[in-house]
Amino acid sequence: MCGIAGLIHRGKSSNVGSEMTSMLQALKHRGPDSTGYAVYGQGKDDEIVMRFVLAEQEDMSKSFEMKDVVAERLELVEARLKQHGVTVNSREQVTDYAHRFTISQADDMEAMARHIEAIEGVEIMSLGNGLELIKDLGDATVVSEQYGLNSFQGTHAIGHTRMATESDVDIRSAHPYWAFPYNDVSVVHNGQITNYWIMRRQMERFGHRFQSNCDSELLAVYTAHNLADGVSLEDSLRRSINEIDGVFTYLVATKDQLGMAKDTMAAKPLVLYESDNLIAMASEEVSIRAILPQEIDTYDPYDEEVRVWQA
Repeated sequence: MCGIAGLIHRGKSSNVGSEMTSMLQALKHRGPDSTGYAVYGQGKDDEIVMRFVLAEQEDMSKSFEMKDVVAERLELVEARLKQHGVTVNSREQVTDYAHRFTISQADDMEAMARHIEAIEGVEIMSLGNGLELIKDLGDATVVSEQYGLNSFQGTHAIGHTRMATESDVDIRSAHPYWAFPYNDVSVVHNGQITNYWIMRRQMERFGHRFQSNCDSELLAVYTAHNLADGVSLEDSLRRSINEIDGVFTYLVATKDQLGMAKDTMAAKPLVLYESDNLIAMASEEVSIRAILPQEIDTYDPYDEEVRVWQA
């Protein structure tokens, strides 16, 4: 079933971490297994935020030695960043297994990222000037408190509550998905893509990497591929309706835009609210009302509808 949510502020920053937490907590009944955020702050052009994990949450409770393993992996990450000429400007250990680094721009971000992810058990959650992707097991309140999201200031965000149906309950299978190695592209999705393997093999032939077997990741890679080819976000969303088969409603965020698309059948729900300063959308209206308790007018986007908003 799963639940998706997105919001974007026009012309100002807001506490999007807290707002997204409220929206996702209201959707907890649609997906209690894991919760994920892609939040966009005011980044620096010459600095990259790297979010990464050194193990799965459940790994940390399996043995006492796991702490030593994680420490060794962290040392390897630091060493490989140095090999690629990357300066680490700040370090933050968020949990026993999750870290947040701010780093200087590498000459070859993809080569650097692939080298780091070659370390067993290490996965980069996101690289971006504005994007910070956080996902873990538990509901929105649990994840938000664990990662300190209630104080995150930014312009826009998307989020996801997951009910695991076809893959494991772990961080790797949770949403949102970041489009490796492209800065600042993230996706949340509700539905099923029936030509996933055909499209995935096509993207892999172009040299793209996948970190999971989840069909939602395809949408992130597909979008990033189009944007890298000079296609606008709106045109990419329109193309997806014809090129991707299945039932889907999905939200895409970039450094300064938020977009949505529904497939031909429009079977997966989305409710939309729009004002001069704020756009909010979610699988259910109760999610929007979690941040806008006053009387509001909402509407359900039609089949094949595509919208894009600028921060």
